Amino acid sequence: MTAHPGFHSLHEETAASLDVRGTLPEWLTGTLIRNGPGSFSVPGGSSVDHWFDGFAMLYRFTFDPGSGDGDTVHYRNRSLRTDAYDAARDGAFEGGFATGETTLRSRLATFLRAPYDNTNIIAERIGGEYVALTESPRRVRFDPGTLDTTGHVEYGGDVPTGQLSCAHLKRDPATGTLVNVDTEFGRPSQYHVHATTPAGDRRHVGSVTTDRPAYMHSFALTPRYVVLTEFPLRLDPLRFLKPGRQAPFIEQFEWEPDRGTRVVVMDRTTGEIVAEPVTDAVFGFHHLNAFERAGGTELVFDLETVPDATTIDSLYLENLRAGEMGAIVGRIERFVVRLNGASGPSQSGGDPTVSREMLYADGSALPTVAPTRWCRPHRYVYAMGMDTPVTEWARRVCKLDTQSGDVQAFDDGGEYFGEPIFVPAPGTDSEDDGVVLTVALDTEVDRSRLLVLDGSSFRERARVTFPHAAPFDFHGRYFPEIRASR
Repeated sequence: MTAHPGFHSLHEETAASLDVRGTLPEWLTGTLIRNGPGSFSVPGGSSVDHWFDGFAMLYRFTFDPGSGDGDTVHYRNRSLRTDAYDAARDGAFEGGFATGETTLRSRLATFLRAPYDNTNIIAERIGGEYVALTESPRRVRFDPGTLDTTGHVEYGGDVPTGQLSCAHLKRDPATGTLVNVDTEFGRPSQYHVHATTPAGDRRHVGSVTTDRPAYMHSFALTPRYVVLTEFPLRLDPLRFLKPGRQAPFIEQFEWEPDRGTRVVVMDRTTGEIVAEPVTDAVFGFHHLNAFERAGGTELVFDLETVPDATTIDSLYLENLRAGEMGAIVGRIERFVVRLNGASGPSQSGGDPTVSREMLYADGSALPTVAPTRWCRPHRYVYAMGMDTPVTEWARRVCKLDTQSGDVQAFDDGGEYFGEPIFVPAPGTDSEDDGVVLTVALDTEVDRSRLLVLDGSSFRERARVTFPHAAPFDFHGRYFPEIRASR
């Protein structure tokens, strides 16, 4: 069976200045850094079983419009030199999210002494440092120019932490504050919410008690609230203390649909839980955005959902390489929590409630919104477009108008597309005035391309072809402050 071209291992590391076909906007002078699994095996060393366990590789695209004889993009890719990567090179990789059995000794070592550091999900700026993140409180620092791995960053001080972290921090664009959620296993287990200022000061916001912690990849943030979506994919922490070898980490979570999905709304200032309504069982990875409306009596968040947690099982490499991708197809739903108590009376009276509205049901993956709309009402959503039923990876990227329901699609430049990232034009009041950056894989020439689409018309403005084909990655972040050195 021929392996799917998006799930190969890339060992080549390249630094090159690439010519642009088309024209970049003059204001696009920053850097896109993408992160994801670059390799699934190390020559002479270990291999992994699951897409989420691929060894982290960073990709840097620094835009240089008008340089030399035309527009240029300075490209570099590099594997992170993590403890997990080094162990794989030595043939000693014991396992990660969904790879390999584990023992009590290795579990305790991972949680207490050297948390897992295969940070292959996203890159972020925290203060003056650039770090790669995964679902671990241990971050990997890197140089944004060379992509060299420069060390680890772990929490300090007396702010309560846990053994797991949400992979996606949320940034309040009004203050620059970064918020995240840790899960601490114990009796009882707790979710700890903490906030870090741009100066690096970190404080405990509040904690939520739970009998069986849920798997949570992300959460939602508004100017006043943190929203935890406690899916019914739950773990009994006592399982970690059982002797002998056990299944990989994620396989120790159990799907418990009778619990439903608890939506926990916490006040960002006081840490008080102001609402915790329960809706039907659902699962998801990515919260797109959240905001408040109706005078603060309603909290709205958009979430990409799938019916249950079989999505995770579908992402084992043997399934993906065989084209069995149906369970990764998402739908974009809007959740509305009507508040009372600390936020004033509910419009409908009584206890807080949560309702759901389907925004897009035709198949999506890795949806995003403009960063200028974080914590504020948004109109447009950008996502990979998945056919239903699915036998292939995303064949297009889409722009969804949540007000009208209209959808624009782009499918040129390659067979398969990755997460679209919106970059706003400076000084504009229009939500879709900017560009959308996405990576496409062209299997005919065995190369990947960076595509620059107009945010409003959703037509191509420019493209850049890599010197190689890159495996499918996860997430990107645009950093306007990282510029080309001339």
